[in-house]
Amino acid sequence: MIKIKNLSYIYSSNKKNNVKALDDINIEIKNGDFVSIIGSNGSGKSTLARHLNGLLFPTFGDIWVDELNTKDKQHMWEIRQKVGMVFQNPDNQIVATTVEDDVAFGLENIGMEENLMKERVDWALRIVEMEEYKKSEPHLLSGGQKQRVAIAGAIAMHSSYLVLDEPTAMLDPRGRNEVMDIVEKLNKRENITIIFITHLMEEAAESKKIIVLDMGKVALEGKPGEVFKDSLLLKKMRLDIPQITELAIQLNREGFDVPTDILTVDMMVGKLCSYI
Repeated sequence: MIKIKNLSYIYSSNKKNNVKALDDINIEIKNGDFVSIIGSNGSGKSTLARHLNGLLFPTFGDIWVDELNTKDKQHMWEIRQKVGMVFQNPDNQIVATTVEDDVAFGLENIGMEENLMKERVDWALRIVEMEEYKKSEPHLLSGGQKQRVAIAGAIAMHSSYLVLDEPTAMLDPRGRNEVMDIVEKLNKRENITIIFITHLMEEAAESKKIIVLDMGKVALEGKPGEVFKDSLLLKKMRLDIPQITELAIQLNREGFDVPTDILTVDMMVGKLCSYI
């Protein structure tokens, strides 16, 4: 479990210019969860993500990863093995000249024995469906493929938690679908806990739980259907809801018996077909 208690973080460039990016955050992320964190620009999403494996440290409060406090430097390497990170731009994460060497990079740094390292790399590439590209040069891959290689590098460490900070923001629709399919697979089949930072509501709708940040505070928290029902509050925070949910709300207002917590096209089609 990741437990965040009374977390506040202040960016400080000088004594006269302090910015409180996070303000008294309290969150628990249970093992096996798939949590999306959403919010407008400047809400604190990426700042929170970087706290989860010790890239940033709380100004106030604490974060525990499996009962290890991120402020305890003697546990930092262990925490970073537990919590894998994948960032927005896959090109910034490529460090080797072949796919398999890139996935092996973290394992080499911890001095893993060669045969075990090869098994880990093959396993990770198989999970992200990139095994056939193991000898390829990363710069020749598509954006979605590069991001899947970055995910493979994180899970090769046998991370229990995977934090993805806007991982589809620079991808085309095909690449986004590829990444989302892999993320769902990791959560459902491998029981890896997912913390997914996104500004796309359709992606957030795929998660089990959504946390909405606004001006560094937790403004809403709950299942996707519960969160998206509060469309007026979300719009005040400069956030949209999935288009299919907006359609459900409009139909409901016009007198149609359509639930307002519909999140996908398939759910809408199923409901409408039940009336035929």
